[in-house]
Formats: sequence, structure tokens, C-alpha cells
Amino acid sequence: MQTVSSRRAFIRRALAAGASAPAITAASARPAGAQTQTSRIRGFDHVAVPMQKVDAMLAFYRALGLQINEGAQACSVYVGSQMINFHRPSLWQNASFTLRAPAASPPCGDFCFVWDDTPAALTALLARAGAKVETGPVPRQGGGQAAGASVYVRDPDGNLLEFIIYS
Repeated sequence: MQTVSSRRAFIRRALAAGASAPAITAASARPAGAQTQTSRIRGFDHVAVPMQKVDAMLAFYRALGLQINEGAQACSVYVGSQMINFHRPSLWQNASFTLRAPAASPPCGDFCFVWDDTPAALTALLARAGAKVETGPVPRQGGGQAAGASVYVRDPDGNLLEFIIYS
């Protein structure tokens, strides 16, 4: 079975030779062994996790260059067209707030961001944000993408952040 990276290599060769490239569909880009999607779910809108250190968390995500919308109960951090809602302590610690995972408390997030620049630019950004690299760059296979290299850090609440750079 062809891998995604070998299909991409074939397409690059075909385009270089002036041939028409076959269409890549969601099904053909799916990793080997993945189930065919039969539901109408097409992606994530957002994820939500509790936060403890509100000021430090907002400063950190702003230092990463992300847009933030602060609300009374949650702060939304925008990553492209998706968002992470960080619930303020006044919300997630309220016993009447039941629309969350019952055992969720900081740190409970593990996020992987696609980095679309050089490793040196990522290192500089993380240094400006005060993030200490835990490990990386290390080789990783991403969500149906070609192989990449990942760098791991933690935000002020201790959530794990992975930045993957695809080759």
C-alpha cells in the first residue's frame, strides 16, 4: 500500500514532468488502516480545558502570537480557524457547571500545533514566550500527514504543547 509521502512524491514527479496529477481526496490521504468516515462529522470546532493561572496563560499564548478573546467564564485562543477555550477557575470549579469532563483539572491538555516556518524561527518564538523545550526536535508521524519533527514544551498551567514541522 502506498504511503502518503510516496503519493506526494509521485504527484511532485508527475507535475514536474507536465502530467496531470491525480486528485487527492480525503479518502486517498487517509493513513493506511484508517476507517472510512461514514458520519457527517467533518472536523473540530474547538476544544475546551480548564485553566488555573489565568494571567500567565493569557500572556504566554499572546507571546506565541495567538489571538485571544477574553470572556467572563472562558478565554478563547484562536489557532487558525480553530480555537481552544480555556475555562476560568470560577467556571470549572463551580459544582453546578457540569458540561465538562468531571475529572478535568489543570493540566489536562495535550495540543499539537503545525508550525509553518523554520526550526530556528520556532526556537526564537518559544524563547520569547519563556517556554522551556522538554524534548525535540524528534521525528513524529502526524495526523495523516508526511513525517515531521516535533518540539515539546509546556504552558504555564503545565499543558503539553507539541509543535510539529512537516518536511
